[in-house]
Amino acid sequence: MAIEIKAPTFPESVADGTVATWHKQPGDAVKRDDLIVDIETDKVVLEVLATADGVLGAIVKNEGDTVLSDEVLGSIEAGGAAAAAPAAAPAAAQAAAPAAEGEDDPVAAPAARKLAEENGINIASVAGTGKGGRVTKEDVVAAVAAKKAAPAAAPAKAAAPAAAAPVFAAGDRIEKRVPMTRVRATVAKRLVEAQSNMAMLTTFNEVDMTEVMALRSKYKDLFEKSHNGVRLGFMSFFVKAATEALKRFPAVNASIDGGDIVYHGYADVGVAVSSDRGLVVPVLRNAELMSLAEIEGGIATFGKKARDGKLSMDEMTGGTFTITNGGTFGSMMSTPIVNPPQAAILGMHNILQRPMAINGQVVIRPMMYLALSYDHRLIDGKEAVTFLVTIKNLLEDPARLLLDI
Repeated sequence: MAIEIKAPTFPESVADGTVATWHKQPGDAVKRDDLIVDIETDKVVLEVLATADGVLGAIVKNEGDTVLSDEVLGSIEAGGAAAAAPAAAPAAAQAAAPAAEGEDDPVAAPAARKLAEENGINIASVAGTGKGGRVTKEDVVAAVAAKKAAPAAAPAKAAAPAAAAPVFAAGDRIEKRVPMTRVRATVAKRLVEAQSNMAMLTTFNEVDMTEVMALRSKYKDLFEKSHNGVRLGFMSFFVKAATEALKRFPAVNASIDGGDIVYHGYADVGVAVSSDRGLVVPVLRNAELMSLAEIEGGIATFGKKARDGKLSMDEMTGGTFTITNGGTFGSMMSTPIVNPPQAAILGMHNILQRPMAINGQVVIRPMMYLALSYDHRLIDGKEAVTFLVTIKNLLEDPARLLLDI
């Protein structure tokens, strides 16, 4: 019995997805809950799991194809591991047939064919190691490596693009063209739209991190011990200060919907996290109700999920305000771009020891530049500046966060 493999049900904010990677190929035995295929959307990579034991049948949507919500991707021939043997026999017959008939079109995985075409490899010349002699993607990768090791054998193909990320030797005049990932393409589109459709301005200030750093240094070990290994970082202080400032300046936490202003009675704070797929922004829900430990724990969980590609759609959706920390990469100053429909974004930067005039004396203090980009259609300049000054004051005297002053 054939069981359809369908794309996940996408939320309303996601129109479609792209087939990223098939982890199984036709004829491969699968077990219930095995990872079958990855679907890349504008926000996250969604995993499609097997719903029954059996053998992967026909693949309807190949890697790179666009799919809609609940669209059929392929099928599983139900029947458990025993079904693998009958399935392998036809595959072996197919693999043997081309050799007997003198054809040069062996059975190969779609990903293997695509990779072979990109690298100028004749698929018929690749020895298949898969079931029934199927040429796998790994077989083509090995063939590409062998080809690179013997450039004299095929000088005409020396400029063929590499299969992996390009690594060019000095003096090479080689170009590699690859399609944008959906995440990168969506980020590019949204950033251009934000700059085109929003009256975006940025205001700057600087914060003396002395008190926060002293507090963290004094209590970080006790904090970690008291909260089951959760480490005390700087981001929780910024989130806490931002949520307090958002209470005092609700327009910064609002959004524009057509001709209406939508004020949010909660602070869902997006925290930018770096991953192999680029910068993603999972959301801390009701951050105004969270403790420092809960904020740090949430951010740590998001970071691990981002690295493992496990962030869910719900964790990436929404948000009323965003904080991004370019300082982790050494940024001294930047102008972050607002993520619509949000009205503002706070940019943190590198902490540098700088000479400051304090009470008529020059002293060295750990200073950080802060940047607030905001939609001037909704937020006045005075409001934006005062919001940023409020964050500065709360961080320079953290006791204010406890005393609500």
